[in-house]
Amino acid sequence: MAKTIGLISIKGGVGKTTLSAALAAHLANRYGKRVLLVDANYSAPNLGLHMDIVSPDKTVHDVLSGVSAGSAIHSRHGVDVIPGSFVFNKRYNPMKLRDKLAHIKKKYDFVVLDSSPSLNDEVLSTMLASDELFVVSTPDYPTLSCSLKAAKLAKQRNKSIAGVIINRIDNPDYEITLEEIQESTGIPVVARIGEDRRVRRALFLRNPASLHLRNSSFTKELDRFSMALIGHKEKKRFFDKVLGKSYRKEQVNREVMRKQFYESIFES
Repeated sequence: MAKTIGLISIKGGVGKTTLSAALAAHLANRYGKRVLLVDANYSAPNLGLHMDIVSPDKTVHDVLSGVSAGSAIHSRHGVDVIPGSFVFNKRYNPMKLRDKLAHIKKKYDFVVLDSSPSLNDEVLSTMLASDELFVVSTPDYPTLSCSLKAAKLAKQRNKSIAGVIINRIDNPDYEITLEEIQESTGIPVVARIGEDRRVRRALFLRNPASLHLRNSSFTKELDRFSMALIGHKEKKRFFDKVLGKSYRKEQVNREVMRKQFYESIFES
C-alpha cells in the first residue's frame, strides 16, 4: 500500500509544484519506486506542464466528478501522473480525492499530492487524503505566517505536519533562519534547498528539475529528503567528516523522520 505524501503551502511562489514533480521523478528514477503524482491544485493546475502533459484527455477533475482514477493516468518520466484541467466546466467534489485514490493506492509505493495554495476545501482535500504532510515555505516572514496557518488548519483536522521544507534560499543574511522557523511553527525543518535559477529552464523544457539538474545542490538535498522517506540512512557528507563537523539540524530531523517512517511503514 502506498504512502500518500502531501506537499502544501498557503502561498504561491514557494516552488511547491516544482518540488512535487521533482520528488516524484526522483523517487521513481533514482530509487525505482512506483509513484503516482496527482495535481490537487484544482483551481490553478500547473503540474501537467512540469511533467510535459499539455492537453490531457482525462484529469483529476474528471476523477472527482465520477470517472475512475485509473482512466486519468498519464505516464511521463517514469511516473504515473493524474494532471488537472484548466477548462473543466462540470461540477466536481474535492472531498472525494481520498476515496478515489484508495482504489488504486495498492499499485504504488508512493502517491505525491501537489496541493492548492488557497486556504479552502482544495487544500483540505489534500490534507485529508495524505498520510504525511510537508509544508513548503520560503525563508521570509509573509510565507512563514502562511505556514503557521497551514499548521493550524492541519491540527484542527487532527492531521500533523511531518516537516517543513525550506525552499528557494538565496541570501541567508536577509532570510529567516532554520531555528526561527522551527521555533515559530513547532515543526522540524527536514530540508533546506537553495535557489537555483536553472530550475526555470527545467520548467521551460517541461522536465522535472531533479532529472534536468541531476548533480545540482537542489537534487542532492532532495535526495537526502527522499532517502528519509524510503527508510535509507543518510551518510555524513565528505567535507563534514574531514572538518569534523557535527550533523546539521535538518539532518538530525531527517533521521528522526526516517526512523518514524521506517517503523510505521516498512516494518508493518
